[in-house]
Amino acid sequence: MLITLEAVAPTARAGAAPGPPIGALFQYQLSTGPQGPGGIDLNVCATGARGPCHHPTIFDIDLDGPNGTTPNAAAVRAIHARGDYAICYVDAGTWERWRPDARLFPARLRGRPNGWPGERWLDIRAVGTLMPIMARRVARCASAGFDAVDFDNVDGYANVTGFPLTPADQLRYNRGLAALAHRDHLAVGLKNDLGQVAELEPVFDFAIDEQCVAYHQCPELAPFVRAHKAVYDVEYTGSLARDCAAGLSAGVSVILKSRALGAVPWRPCLLRLPRPRSTAARRAT
Repeated sequence: MLITLEAVAPTARAGAAPGPPIGALFQYQLSTGPQGPGGIDLNVCATGARGPCHHPTIFDIDLDGPNGTTPNAAAVRAIHARGDYAICYVDAGTWERWRPDARLFPARLRGRPNGWPGERWLDIRAVGTLMPIMARRVARCASAGFDAVDFDNVDGYANVTGFPLTPADQLRYNRGLAALAHRDHLAVGLKNDLGQVAELEPVFDFAIDEQCVAYHQCPELAPFVRAHKAVYDVEYTGSLARDCAAGLSAGVSVILKSRALGAVPWRPCLLRLPRPRSTAARRAT
C-alpha cells in the first residue's frame, strides 16, 4: 500500500492517546540492561536529602527490545502494570545499520554520518519512500501497546546532512510523522527541532529536548508550555541544582543522564512543576 504525506495529512486528532502528564518524573533509557522486563529497569529511583525513593512514571524506551528485532512489548506491559506511561523511541531522521528494516532504505537516501557509529542522515525529501517505512515502525509501536512515539533526529535541515534540506522540507516531514502517530491512536512528541517549535506545536502533543539548559534554549519551548503540554529535557552535563532551577523557571521537567542512556545514572528534579490551572481558575484571576 502506498502511503503519502497527503494520505496522513494532519487533520483531527480523534482517537489519539493523550500526551503524558506535565511535571511527571521522566526516564530516558535506550540501552537495555540485565535487570527488568525487556531489559528496562523499572525500579530505578532517586531520593532527596530526606524522603522516600522516587520512581519515574514516564518511560521513553526503544521500539526494539534486547534482541534488536522484536518490539519491546514485555517492557510496555510491565510499565502499564504499574499505571505508568510508555513512549516508543523511533529514529525517523537517520539510517541505523542495525535496525531490522535497515535494508529498506535505498543507499541514495543515506547521507553524511551524524556523529554516532553506524548512523547516517536521511534525505527526508523522499517522502514516498520514507513514509511507508516510518508507518510500519509506528504500527509496531502501536502493536506493542505503547502510548506515544518519540521521533528522533527530526532536525536534519539544521545539520550537515549531505542533502540540501530546507526548513520547509523538515516541517512537511515532521507534520507527516505526527499524522502517522495520530492515525495509529498514539500521542507524539517533538524531539529537539527548537527552530520550528511554534509551527509544530499544534500537531505535537508534548516535547522532548536534549541540553536546552546547557545551550540556554529552554525558553524556546514556551509554545508547548503555554499550550499546557508536557516538556521533558535531558541534560548530559552540568549540575543538577543548576539544571533543575533553569528547567523549573521555563516550565520544563529536567533529568540528568549520561550519553550511554542506560537505566542509570538517572537524576531527576524532585521538585515537580506546578499543574496547569483549570480554565475556570484562570478566568477568576
